[in-house]
Amino acid sequence: MKLIFLVLGMLPLLAQAADTSTKINVSSCEVCHGKNGVGKNEFPRLGGQEPAYFVKQLQDFRAGTRSNPMMQSVAKSMSEADMAQYAAYFSKLPLPAAKASTEDAALLAEGESLAKNGDWPKGIPACFQCHGENGQGISRDFPQITGQPARYTAAQIANWKSGSRSNDAIGLMKTVSDKLTDGQIKAVSAYLSQGVTK
Repeated sequence: MKLIFLVLGMLPLLAQAADTSTKINVSSCEVCHGKNGVGKNEFPRLGGQEPAYFVKQLQDFRAGTRSNPMMQSVAKSMSEADMAQYAAYFSKLPLPAAKASTEDAALLAEGESLAKNGDWPKGIPACFQCHGENGQGISRDFPQITGQPARYTAAQIANWKSGSRSNDAIGLMKTVSDKLTDGQIKAVSAYLSQGVTK
């Protein structure tokens, strides 16, 4: 009988221990990715991102199929359960409000045209054709691209273009990036950084 009371008395402690094991430390993520994972400079926005895409990127960092020394080290220290917990946490954060860019209006108009219409004479599809209407993302292979820092987006396009990033579905981003001029990369990155615009 005493054993039953002892076990019953320990249940709250066991539940607390289990709860502690599922808590995540987002403060280390926020050092680079900003408060609530809003992204800054060359660091992407994590908040509101598609969970399956989030997990896939961590898995790719861990496997070495996406290169970034810092993130490769972080991902190697994470279990699959850790990755899923972080992905779930950040996916539930609100998206940042759309904001006006300080870039030239003509540059933003060019970026908007690329995002919405592409440049078919050059074989460039619209960003939103794959990434969903307004670039909100549709799957682990086509993530949300609006609201990312312009420097991050431009750097990733440059990485696909150079071949230093190659974890895209069927090489699609490599194919598109190869056709974009430096001016088009700047334009579309600036436009997308404003967030979802109507």
